Amino acid sequence: MSGVAVSHRIPPRAARAQALIGLSLATLILGAWLSLHVYALFVFTLDWQTLPAALIMAVVQCWLSVGLFIVSHDAMHGSLAPGRPRLNSAIGATLLFLYAGFVWSRMRDAHHAHHRHAGRSGDPDFDEDHPTRFWRWYATFIRRYFGIRSVLFVSTVVTLYWLVLGVPMAQIVLLYGLPAIASSLQLFYFGTWRPHNHCGGAFADHHNARSDGLGVLASLASCFHFGYHHEHHLAPGVPWWRLPSHRHAVVQREPARA
Repeated sequence: MSGVAVSHRIPPRAARAQALIGLSLATLILGAWLSLHVYALFVFTLDWQTLPAALIMAVVQCWLSVGLFIVSHDAMHGSLAPGRPRLNSAIGATLLFLYAGFVWSRMRDAHHAHHRHAGRSGDPDFDEDHPTRFWRWYATFIRRYFGIRSVLFVSTVVTLYWLVLGVPMAQIVLLYGLPAIASSLQLFYFGTWRPHNHCGGAFADHHNARSDGLGVLASLASCFHFGYHHEHHLAPGVPWWRLPSHRHAVVQREPARA
């Protein structure tokens, strides 16, 4: 595959261990997302008394939706299951389809282009005309990725739930639509805007990326450690759940370089 190297060369035993952890976490995230989705839309009753619980579920579902995308992102780099490209592709394609009807090959190739041209012309994630304007850049981001296929996918799901299965529209909007939209904002803010915007001065190197200084729990809650973004660009083959330890190792080495 053209683009960035999908993963580090690691010994077979380490690759098996990484795959076991990555696939187990992916199963937990997908299982939690599906379970909450089914409960929130087909079991839960939305009314004024249950609205606080519904809002909590919407926030959790937003975070789990981000998790779906982050797992598929690892699959793009081959770090979900090292050395098993077909499995990576199958899982990544499934999760991206569930997320918003995305096409695996298009998203994978765009992400690899992002790594080749990070923060400059040719980067599909970057808005070179508005590198300091959040909402203009977010509009460009949405326009580039949420095409007609995604619109048709979401429209079909909403129509099926509402007109065929009888789910109230308010419930669909609050517990399906809003978490999906909010998750796109969360991914954009922590994974694109904060690392790559031009509001914070010069970048450390050609990756044109910076990292958040959040602690491990806050980093997990924000975007599954995607805010440790410079470290991700330095080592794209490191899976999301190893980024905190990888960042710690990088930070520990920095004083020695000074």
